[in-house]
Amino acid sequence: MNEIQWFVRICEIDGLEAGLRELNARVPHRYTGVYRFEGNLMRNLALVDKAGEARPEHLAAVPFQDSFCQYVLREGEFRSGDTATDHRLDGHVYQGVLLSYHGVPVLDDSGQLFGSLCHFDPASKELNDTEFATMQRVARVIPAFLRSRSAGVPVPAA
Repeated sequence: MNEIQWFVRICEIDGLEAGLRELNARVPHRYTGVYRFEGNLMRNLALVDKAGEARPEHLAAVPFQDSFCQYVLREGEFRSGDTATDHRLDGHVYQGVLLSYHGVPVLDDSGQLFGSLCHFDPASKELNDTEFATMQRVARVIPAFLRSRSAGVPVPAA
């Protein structure tokens, strides 16, 4: 069974959060989440915390202009193992606060941008190319597990 079949099987049996928990176990990052573009917000649909804590309220909905997800929209993916030294983020409100962010787009069933799948951490963490490629492949199957949560929300302009 390949990694995508494995992820799908877990989600079919135990739900998206269980699949994200397994994906999170493969990486050093504390958090793995799925966010949906919702007007001027990035709304969290599923979040796994390696520390096992409840989702912090500030991660439930993040203003689009303050999110690192905006770079996923603009660039088609985004990787930063240390935001404090990443000059692409100069002036960003969370630069050096959320030190690690790796995100890929999640497309809906019609191929439109829905949101993002991301690994992130308050500490600096790298993500190897193999795990980043796994994220990209997993992002393609996530919409099947979000259908009940999506409501045709428009994506903000880049």
